[in-house]
Amino acid sequence: MRAAPATYALFRHRAGARSVAPKLQHVPTRHDKEYIARMSTTTTRPATIGQLRESGYRVLPVKEEMRHNLIRKIRAGEDLFPGVIGYDDTVIPQIENAILSEQDLVLLGERGQAKTRIARSLINLLDDDVPAIAGCEINDDPFNPICKACQMRVAEEGDNTPIHWIPRDRRYGEKLATPDITIADLIGEVDPVKVAEGRYLSDELTIHYGMIPRTNRGIFCINELPDLAERIQVGLLNIMEERDVQIRGYKVRLPLDVYVVASANPEDYTNRGRIITPLKDRMGSEVRTHYPREVEHEIAIMEQESMPFEIEGIEVSTPKFMKELLAELTQQARRSAEISQKSGVSVRVSITNYENVMSSAVRRAIRLKERQAVPRVSDLHAIIASTAGKIELDTVGEAREDKVIEKLVRQSITKVFRDYFELPEFEQLLAGFEKGLSVQVSDTQSAMEYVNQLARVGGLKQAVARLGGHGSPATVASAVEFILEGLHLHRRLNKSETGTTVSYRR
Repeated sequence: MRAAPATYALFRHRAGARSVAPKLQHVPTRHDKEYIARMSTTTTRPATIGQLRESGYRVLPVKEEMRHNLIRKIRAGEDLFPGVIGYDDTVIPQIENAILSEQDLVLLGERGQAKTRIARSLINLLDDDVPAIAGCEINDDPFNPICKACQMRVAEEGDNTPIHWIPRDRRYGEKLATPDITIADLIGEVDPVKVAEGRYLSDELTIHYGMIPRTNRGIFCINELPDLAERIQVGLLNIMEERDVQIRGYKVRLPLDVYVVASANPEDYTNRGRIITPLKDRMGSEVRTHYPREVEHEIAIMEQESMPFEIEGIEVSTPKFMKELLAELTQQARRSAEISQKSGVSVRVSITNYENVMSSAVRRAIRLKERQAVPRVSDLHAIIASTAGKIELDTVGEAREDKVIEKLVRQSITKVFRDYFELPEFEQLLAGFEKGLSVQVSDTQSAMEYVNQLARVGGLKQAVARLGGHGSPATVASAVEFILEGLHLHRRLNKSETGTTVSYRR
């Protein structure tokens, strides 16, 4: 009999709270007081540099701002990365260390390991909004402008220079690295229109800034960093370390205040890969992500990320053992010698498979005019379409994706069946098959047909109840198919297929 699953400290599948120790009374610290002071200032909304100065507002560098807010959130027990599951004891502590050390961050991992979600969640460590010189392209600090235009403006207008407030979601920039990205995209280029207006090429005012300067005082994320051409990586190196760039031969001093977070595949992010060593050396912390290590984590992600099935007149539900089967299939694929593990097996396999088996169940319910839709083992044919494009075979010869997937399905059913049952439990049931009993199942068969067959099959009712197959014909049908297929895979029943109908007999 299956043991009750252990309690896991999930990164909070936001459907359930993470277990935490009882909170002590929180005493406001310096970080809390500074945050409150900065936020309370924004309620009065100073409109000029002079008003901002009089309010006592302190502008923090972005890394220091993130560090202060991280400390405040940890002390308050707040969730740092909503929607990320399974990293509580592995990835998150390393990210927290990097932020506390004010280091830029590289997330190393295969596809589908929540790297981009983590990067986007970092904006939760920024203040609600910050002041900048109004109209500035690069969000200049009102007290310390770095662009030539703002420096000239402040010199002319002084404390009367207008400012505006930038919300945190506008302080995040993201770019997917591709080989065709140019220095102009990331850093900037000479604007021919400004040159045509009479300025010299050497004049800094002729520059049209790229994505990184426009994310000044914010977070900039580069996905798949090694895919950048080496000369572009050199430009990124300059902007991160030397704080200057060369545009059309003109050297521009640009002390940007940017927190850089990058993602990469571990295979590429090596000295033998497509990353230049000096840039690799300057990235502060490398954090290795991973796929869910527990079936419970995989299930939590499936439930969180899958499309909701809300069909009028149809109640859609998935038994726990079917969720475990789908999660186990993905786990088996990550251990399979027939599948390339260099490219990885994304959690998207679990999510899309979950959606497809539910779609198959809904389609059957609609056609049979049933009020309940519950996935069955016979619906697993639907996962071939959602799995095939997400795995890469690592075998030589005539191996086909559908055959590999069918093998994974068999392995997963066998594993989950053993978690729930022991074969001696089915002696009475098997005795009935010895006497000539035969049971037919099909993905087009109504749930009531399964219930009618169950009435004449001894030794099956208790096993069905253990799987939660009670209370509705649809859940009974799902449980019956799983038990029969499990017995077949353990060589206790024979199986024959005719079209869409499957017969189990001795």
